[in-house]
Amino acid sequence: MKYSEDEQLLRRIERKFSKGVVEYGLIEEGDKILIGLSGGKDSLALIELLGRRARIYKPRFSVVAVHIVMSNIPYKSDLEYLRAHAEAYNIPFVVYETSFDPTTDNRKSPCFLCSWNRRKALFTVAKEHGCNKIALGHHMDDILETLLMNMTYQGAVSTMPPKLVMRKFDMTIIRPMCLVHESDLKELADAHGYRKQVKNCPYESQSSRSEMKGILHQLEAMNPEARYSLWKSMSNIQEDMLPQLIKKEK
Repeated sequence: MKYSEDEQLLRRIERKFSKGVVEYGLIEEGDKILIGLSGGKDSLALIELLGRRARIYKPRFSVVAVHIVMSNIPYKSDLEYLRAHAEAYNIPFVVYETSFDPTTDNRKSPCFLCSWNRRKALFTVAKEHGCNKIALGHHMDDILETLLMNMTYQGAVSTMPPKLVMRKFDMTIIRPMCLVHESDLKELADAHGYRKQVKNCPYESQSSRSEMKGILHQLEAMNPEARYSLWKSMSNIQEDMLPQLIKKEK
């Protein structure tokens, strides 16, 4: 059977998507999953991929999508477009409005406060709708860039894991696109005509993440398999070959 370019792209993405879901045990029977639908290409793709997967018989799970409106940030989201996109895959769509005051904590940047309040809103909506998991649209590039950022700025080998059980909140964060490449998602967005949302944030500036994105591309120019080596390194930590601190007795 000969597949069209669009079908080949979708099959390639779904293979990586399914591999991530299965390898990291992200979806289980009876799950009710809340998707954070920002309106960017990644969250639009997550709606499509999870919506298509929900049609598979096992494991049975349901999905709800939420768009968080931060009333003090002048975003101009096309809510009707987002609703139509979600409902095209039989996913209910919810809008939740909240806000934050950037003057409440001078130690934290407005970007941090905005992100933190969006995350709190996701937990609130998840609880209201009886969800046990929250799905975020981070892809492999996001996870590797975070790894590089944390090593460079925090001195820690850590990143955003595909699955994070948050016992304090009785909720699990999952990243089903953890093995999907950003380049594939860009192709999918173009092929399926994802509509870009207007983003007009007064606090947004060039971040370290964009710089790490460039570094990741440089590493791949040196070694086309660099991303896979970086990914493997996170589960192949050879402690005997690393500096070890001597614990002094008190």
